[in-house]
Amino acid sequence: MSEPDTDDHALATEVADWIAQHWDPDATVVDWWRLVADAGWTAPHFPAEWGGRGLPRRAQSVVHNAFHRARALAPPGGLGLLMAAPTIRTHGTPEQIDRYVAPILRGEVAWCQLFSEPGAGSDLAGLSTRALRDGDKWRVTGQKVWSSQAMEADFGMLIARTNVDVPKHAGISWFALALDQPGVTIRPLRESTGHAHFNEVFFDDAVVDHSDLVGGEGNGWAVTQTTLMFERAGIGAGGAMVGFPPAGPKGGFLDLRAGDAAGVAPPESNYKVLTFDELVALARERDRNHDPHVRQALARLAADRLTGEWTAKRARHEIERGRGAGLANISKLVQTRIMKGSVAIGMDLLGADGLLWQPDGLRGGRYSEALVFSTASSIYGGTDQIQRNIIGERALGLPREPKQEERTQ
Repeated sequence: MSEPDTDDHALATEVADWIAQHWDPDATVVDWWRLVADAGWTAPHFPAEWGGRGLPRRAQSVVHNAFHRARALAPPGGLGLLMAAPTIRTHGTPEQIDRYVAPILRGEVAWCQLFSEPGAGSDLAGLSTRALRDGDKWRVTGQKVWSSQAMEADFGMLIARTNVDVPKHAGISWFALALDQPGVTIRPLRESTGHAHFNEVFFDDAVVDHSDLVGGEGNGWAVTQTTLMFERAGIGAGGAMVGFPPAGPKGGFLDLRAGDAAGVAPPESNYKVLTFDELVALARERDRNHDPHVRQALARLAADRLTGEWTAKRARHEIERGRGAGLANISKLVQTRIMKGSVAIGMDLLGADGLLWQPDGLRGGRYSEALVFSTASSIYGGTDQIQRNIIGERALGLPREPKQEERTQ
């Protein structure tokens, strides 16, 4: 999936022309999104054979901005588009690709990630959730945690241990698991922001078909690395992880009139990143746009955004060719810098006003919420410490960090 050059203005014009010819505010959201997906606008950065247009990653932002300017409902997003679709396209069978990827592009289903466990966060391969073969099905028992948007999801990207008699990395398999079934319990985890973006998920003899095993039995660790690569590269430039309106029937938008859905403003909690443009506007509003310290901080943030985008592009390009160890991890570290750097600028500009929560805070307390949430950026998608270990060991060839039991001997 190479990254050819493209003219953003020409692309925006092409999208605007397409919208002018096809936008129908009286269509249902599901019908409109099907038309958008068929035209390749849901994921224009995917290659044509994946249902996209083979454009650079930034094309997704250009396309979304064009939809917003036209007051047309934007394409769907979400974790299915960010991680599940490219993973299944990479490792899935033709039947799995046909069955799962097209509904994601059309916004008909929502996905969540079922990786982390209470006892296996940083050491992901130490997971204990079990999947036992039962004829043409697998029965799953265990627990996952920190699963973003699980309450709204229809399917989960599940990794489970399918063989306990081999080294831990070799006994893992990757499944596409339907969440709406007996044996699956989802409980929201209330954050310090007051929202419940994350969830814990319990499996008590949940069932997944053998046909939903992606990448082959025991090959889940390799499939997982692909998922993580797309996650880290996808959020590496500080991009939003959550699409709006939400995909899938649980989001409540599919049967709405598209014109009505286009007029629904996303909740402030949907945006976790303070954008560069809004920080520049805030600096002007606070009469700090000529402050050399503010200008320097904004320049550093702009540089981080560009290097994050470039590194993410390079990571996708190199990994497809079996190279580029550590690039997606570097991209994830840049994302942490973007999250925390943008919040630091916002707090500097606002001073004590930045601590006001909703409804008294600026924009309903958006800046104070971003401040509280920014600490999570060092954890989700893999902790910063783990990213640095991977970069050191796999990219730079440094000695492996000893395990705890080795350090205490």
